[in-house]
Amino acid sequence: MLTRTLLSLRGFVDEYIVLCRRGEEDLCRKVIGPSVEDYLLLPGGKTRSDSVYAGLLRARGDYVLVHDGCRPLASPELIRRVIEAALAHGAAVPALPLTDTIKEVSQGRILGTVDRTRLQAVQTPQVFQRELLLTAYEQAGQSRDLATDDAYLLEKMGQPVAVVPGEGRNMKITQPGDLERAESITGGSYRTGLGYDVHSLVPARPLILGGVKIPYARGLLGHSDADVLSHAVMDALLGAAGLGDIGRHFPDTDPAWAGADSTGLLARVAGLLRDKGFGIVNIDGVLIAQEPKLSPYLAQMGKNIAKAAGIAPAAVNIKATTTEGLGFVGRGEGIAAQSICTLVARTGGIIDDY
Repeated sequence: MLTRTLLSLRGFVDEYIVLCRRGEEDLCRKVIGPSVEDYLLLPGGKTRSDSVYAGLLRARGDYVLVHDGCRPLASPELIRRVIEAALAHGAAVPALPLTDTIKEVSQGRILGTVDRTRLQAVQTPQVFQRELLLTAYEQAGQSRDLATDDAYLLEKMGQPVAVVPGEGRNMKITQPGDLERAESITGGSYRTGLGYDVHSLVPARPLILGGVKIPYARGLLGHSDADVLSHAVMDALLGAAGLGDIGRHFPDTDPAWAGADSTGLLARVAGLLRDKGFGIVNIDGVLIAQEPKLSPYLAQMGKNIAKAAGIAPAAVNIKATTTEGLGFVGRGEGIAAQSICTLVARTGGIIDDY
């Protein structure tokens, strides 16, 4: 979502300043990835106004555009309208007339009906002369914490702010249902992939499944750590995206992947999918092993895979079964894994679910 928001501004701004919650700088860098270059990442303040002011102090242009990171669907036409109005008037915001009846309510009771004819719902991006907005912030002092948008501060010092037509699709994504609505607007399509992997059990090797090291006398033989579950998940993801398989991306002839942590490879695959405009909807996997007993470790496997894939743990389901003594798995010769994954392919960019 943040990446798409930034990409929507491409061609309109000369510099990107991203304000993020303190302690989440690395997460923001991961989410943005390589899609946006030359951005400045700053830790935000205690309030929205503190964060904007911090970015304002580092901005260099004559005009600044302030935008919510959770509004990824602003069209180029909307952005252009706001910028042109700001160039003409010094400050401009987009807004939409209210269509619902507006009531004043207190303690579950209606106090009255508000005349909506002069009311509008204001959106971002908002554009201002930088010095004008900086002056508004400095004059407001601590009272700026009352501001829910930047135009409020200019209103308080008597500065006119131009209003241009907003867009219904320029929604602020704050609830899970908002994300679903955004997906319907962008026309996302769903794709499913199937993955399978198998490795033989041998002495003197660690047994690693889903990134969990499991106590057992034997481990899986392979070029990497031979984590069959992570391998099956990667193949399913790559297959859904039409990007080949893990042998194509991490060949066992390349010494760079010798002994590699497969959850680290999974994180690379997830990053590749994000770069290609795919979001991971869910991951389902099943381990097929006669022994050892795997049920005590399944929850942690799911968490590890979710973290590597950059999705919520609730979107990952890992199971285990046996073959009732049949076949090579039943004879204890190896362990196999299967996975089915669903992706959403976004048009026009990325809405990241992480």
